[in-house]
Order: sequence, then structure tokens, then C-alpha cells
Amino acid sequence: MKDDFQNLVYQAIDQTITPEDFDRLQDLLESSEEARQAYLQVVNASESLHEIAASSTPVLAAQTRPADPTLPLPLYRWPSVFALRSLMIAASALILVGGLAYWLGQQRWSSLVLPATVSLESDATESQIAGHATLRRAVDLQWPSNSESAKVGDVLPNGRFQFESGIAEIDFFCGATLIVEGPAELNIESDWSVRVFQGRLRATVPPAARGFLVKAAESEVVDLGTEFTMDVTADTARVEVVDGEIMLRGGKLDGQHLYTGDKETLHGSPSQQNFGRMITATDLDRRDRSATQQRFEEWRLSMQSIQADPRLIAHYDTSNLQHRIIRNGANTGDDRDGLLVGPVDVLDGRFGTESRGLNFKRLGSRVRTRIEGDFQAFTFACWVKIDNLNQRYSALFMGDGYENGEPHWQIRDDGRLMFSVMVDDSQSVSFYNKRDQRVVEDAGLHRVYTTEPFWDISKSGQWFHLAAVYDPASERVQQFVNGTRISREAIEPKYHIDTLRIGPAEIGNWGQPFRETPWFAVRNLDGTIDELTIYNAALQPAEIQLLYESGKPLGY
Repeated sequence: MKDDFQNLVYQAIDQTITPEDFDRLQDLLESSEEARQAYLQVVNASESLHEIAASSTPVLAAQTRPADPTLPLPLYRWPSVFALRSLMIAASALILVGGLAYWLGQQRWSSLVLPATVSLESDATESQIAGHATLRRAVDLQWPSNSESAKVGDVLPNGRFQFESGIAEIDFFCGATLIVEGPAELNIESDWSVRVFQGRLRATVPPAARGFLVKAAESEVVDLGTEFTMDVTADTARVEVVDGEIMLRGGKLDGQHLYTGDKETLHGSPSQQNFGRMITATDLDRRDRSATQQRFEEWRLSMQSIQADPRLIAHYDTSNLQHRIIRNGANTGDDRDGLLVGPVDVLDGRFGTESRGLNFKRLGSRVRTRIEGDFQAFTFACWVKIDNLNQRYSALFMGDGYENGEPHWQIRDDGRLMFSVMVDDSQSVSFYNKRDQRVVEDAGLHRVYTTEPFWDISKSGQWFHLAAVYDPASERVQQFVNGTRISREAIEPKYHIDTLRIGPAEIGNWGQPFRETPWFAVRNLDGTIDELTIYNAALQPAEIQLLYESGKPLGY
């Protein structure tokens, strides 16, 4: 039996395993703890030599999977008895693992566990998104009930873009910019083309975007390096050149060129009436600043009632930054203030220049705090702008030692929210993780509650309101994005814990200050947090929705 299992593992590594034998290997891994441990040894051996080859360092070190799949990989010396054989196995794996990885990626059996440093594809695949433009700014947009709304920063795909009132600024990928006044209805066709059914717009087209098309009625306005305005209704379509030159194609004016100051009626009865004042980029700047300032003041007013809530454990508003201290806005004492540590960058927050946010992109960036006491429930909520998820795990709020009752709140690299509380740090548990398709060893009894993905690269730079509610009394964990619940899971009896704690903790990173080596997991968030709130209570969904509505920035 043992020899048979070893043969299956070696065949998997050198890509000679058959589909039937691969299924047998999977069954053995799921049913036998001994098999899983033996398999992990082989995998770790392969991983170790892969690292040695990459670094050209003549030191043999293997890494074991930690108890929690989110915990760092501790280092240990390779036992000498195992070293020679493991080295041989790893050498074979190093030569053949590339082909094996590609082969597995083409098969339904791609769940085979490979070292974390090895890709499941022979060639890295680029991230791809579909779209032709972005919504750069939005002021007082009102969306029709039958139309999907867009947020500032959204990539706009081809298709209808419609709103009932307000102003939208759209940047096309070719470089052209439209400022559109509602009511408006457009059809985005490509990076270089848009059809207008209704709306007043100003098009600014730099030389790099020359040739940009705006279609209305039966005509096409072809830019030849210019700025022009249009007024389109169901009955009329008019164009005026503010600066430069355009060419008209199709319709009754086919082939005609218009220059600075020229205006024409493309559809409907000709009229010499002025368009009325069209909004300019300067006008939009002014209105955007005014609306943002008003929104910020409304939020500040709502904060007064939030900070007076007796359930509040701590409230960190990064606009309340004094030197390198973030004051705790809750009525729970300044001993819960946060301290900026490392190269934390202070940037504009979600209300632009009116507010400030903390960016943790650079290694070592973090906010340190200490929150003593026993708690009965947790609600964590924060506003965060994610630029990228390069690390396997990106920290939002992490208890230092991850001891009994302490929380971990983070985001996985595939855009899933993760929340967990340590139940018994004295236990060591090993199990087969079906989601990750591998055996993991847990450094303590706990469960990680994971959502479906809420983030991908197309949402880079957008602000999100995230919330996690951990409620031992009702035995459930709920997680929210922008006021909407995206997961609800029961707390099973074995994972139930009544007394919750925080203690020393970090925002935006996790440095494990009690580690025994200088190595630490890279968990810094590649993004910005400008507000974080912690409650000793399980907030209701309506309360989470209110936090989102009262705190959302302009254009959301």
C-alpha cells in the first residue's frame, strides 16, 4: 500500500500518471491523514529545491504549511536522514514541474497540490477586462429605475449609458473626454465611437484621439483635433465647434467641414438659436468641489451620532490625524489611539482633498493599536480603496498573536473577504481544504469565513464599504459590501466562543511581533483606508446599510 501510494505521487510529479490513478491518489489524500502528511513532505521537498535553484543559495530549508492557511510559513532545518532522498525527488520535480503544471492546467484534475511558488500554467495569463471608457467624475447623477448605475472609476463596456439628471465626465481610452448633462442616453460603441440619443455634451479631443466619432441621428461628427458641443433630443441634433475643426459624415451635410465658431443642425428644423451655456471643465471642477465638500460635511454630522454610540469600541477617522497619531473617536479613551508605523503614505481620502486616507502599499506600513477588554460580539466596518491584491492575503485588521478570541480580517488575492476568530490556540488541526484543494495544518482551532469574490482588477482605485459581523449569541457570521450582505454562515458548535478580545493589533498589515525569526508574512494592503469602526455588538443589516449610505462619497 505504501509503495503504491509513493508510486502514484512520483507519477504525478513526473506527469506519467493516468486519469484513473490520479483519482485514486485524490481518494487516498482525502481519506488518510498519513497519506496527506507523506504527500506534503514530497511537495515541500520540491518547493525547497525550487527556491534553492531560484536563489542560488546553498542552504537547505523546507517550509511546512501552517495551521491556518493564512498564517506565515515557519522555517525549519531539514532532517538529515530525509535530506538525500528528498533532494533527489525535488531535483526531478524541478525539471519536470513546469510541464506537469501545464498538463494539469489543461485537465479537470488541476486540483493537485503544487508548491506555492509554482504556477499552474506554463505561461502567465494577463488579467483582462472589457470596456472602452471610464466614468471619471459624476455630480448629482440620478439613474432610471430600469438602468444599472455606475460608480466613479467604473470601466464602461459597450452598450447603453443612461441617466436622468446630473453631470457625467467620461474618459474614452483613445483620449477623448465627454462632459455630458442629463437627461442623457448614449451608446458606447468602442474606444473611438459613441452614439448619442439624448443629452447635451462637450467633447474635448486631443491630437492623440483625432478621428474620434460622435454619432447622432443619421450623421457622424468626425473630430479633426478640436473641442465641440452638441445638443441632441428626440427631434433635433445640433453641433457647434468651440475650437478647431470637425468633419460631418452622412446625412444632409455629408462631407462638410466646420471650423471654430461654426454651428449646424444635423437633424430636425434648422435653428440659429444659441445652445445656451454648455458646462465647461472649469464649471465641472467647481461643482464637483462644492458637492464633495457638502457631502463631507453631511458625513461629519452623521459621525457625531455614530461616535456617541455606547456599543462603539473604537473609531479611526484618518482625517483626525495628529502628526502620526490617529485619535480614537469613540468615547472609550485615548489609550486606543492608533500609531502610524513605517512608511505609511497620507493621501486624499474618499472625499478628495477634504479628507485623508492612509496608504499601506510600501512594505512595513501599518497602524498599531491596543484594545484591551472582553467583548460579546464584533462588528468591523471600514472604507477602503484597493489598488491591487498582489499578496496572497491583504490585511484589514489583525490581532497580533491570533490568540483565543482575537479576530483576523483580511482580503484574499482572488477578491474574497475573510473573517475569523481564534477559538482554541492550543490545538493543532490538519484537514483537506476542498476550496483550495490541498491539505492544510491549522495552528489552532478556528474557522475562516470566506465570501464570494467582490473585487477584481477592474475595480482598482474604487472605494468600498466593507463590514463583518461576528455574533456568537445568534451563532452566525455575516459580511457586507457597500451595505449589501454577500455572505451569511452559521457558527458551528465546535467553533463557538463567548468571550472575544483584541489586544495589540494592526490596521493595514500584520507583522506578527511575537515571531521567533526575522521573517514575517507580507500582508500589507496595497490600498488606502480612511475610516475604520469597531463595535462590541452585532449590527443589524439595516444599520450596516445606514453606515454605507451616510458615508458614501460623491458618485457612489
